[in-house]
Amino acid sequence: IIKDMVLRNLLRRLLIGDDEHCWTDDGVFNIEGGCYAKAINLSREQEPDIYDAAKFGAVLENVKYDLVTRDIDYKDNSLTENTRLSYPIFHIHNAKDVSMGPLPKNVIMLTCDAFGVLPPVSKLTPEQAMYHFMSGYTAKVAGTEVGVKEPSATFSACFGAPFIVWHPSKYAELLAEKVQKDGAHCWLVNTGWTGGPYGEGKRLSLKYTRSIIDGIHHGDLEKAEYETLPIFNLAVPKSCPKVPSDILNPRNTWDDKAAHDRQANHLANLFIENFRSFEEGTTQAILDAAPTPQ
Repeated sequence: IIKDMVLRNLLRRLLIGDDEHCWTDDGVFNIEGGCYAKAINLSREQEPDIYDAAKFGAVLENVKYDLVTRDIDYKDNSLTENTRLSYPIFHIHNAKDVSMGPLPKNVIMLTCDAFGVLPPVSKLTPEQAMYHFMSGYTAKVAGTEVGVKEPSATFSACFGAPFIVWHPSKYAELLAEKVQKDGAHCWLVNTGWTGGPYGEGKRLSLKYTRSIIDGIHHGDLEKAEYETLPIFNLAVPKSCPKVPSDILNPRNTWDDKAAHDRQANHLANLFIENFRSFEEGTTQAILDAAPTPQ
């Protein structure tokens, strides 16, 4: 299950839905029937499926267009960076007709790390999956909220804090129960920065992220050799098809290793501080999956 429209629109797999999925004893299904994508700098070259979905029946927000030709200028951010495109799921040619699928073999949590210290992909233990699900770490990206000019760390319990009513551990336990029962593997995929934090490093290539997703679904990463990333204690593969091995461990991409270690410890402490409000009512096994600053 991937919370990102660009990654979902791959020719090799069928699209079940954008958001709001249900996981039952028999499989998964979607209850939305549509997709909601960012439209800023949208192009057919980079995202052909989403670009072609902008046709009759779609709704565009905050975009500028030519009043005569009705051509849309996706590069125009004069209103806001947060331009959006909503469209029915059947606008995607590889959408599955009934928006239903079998039991998942992989659960992929997507994050965008603005500090440049999380690896592009990590294989999670059940306890780590619960911890990172409860943490809901990502970065607020410029333009998605009023006043946000550059990425900053943010935590949203279960990746959807406004929508949950129980203690986050309740949802984490439900996730763990489903994962264990159905034999699914859990992964943390980072689409953020590498080689340094925002402003110094660069954004991870979408091409590599797609190759990582392929590696997960094809079973390559399940069979890969792993090393443990200090501080975050995450299992990081030493290789992945079509991805340079030297970017898989984020520390390797930094010229200043000491600066990397400071940033990693800083982010680890942010995780710990955020999790303090969840400690009561959370099992020790989940608490033990927290980062360990050095």
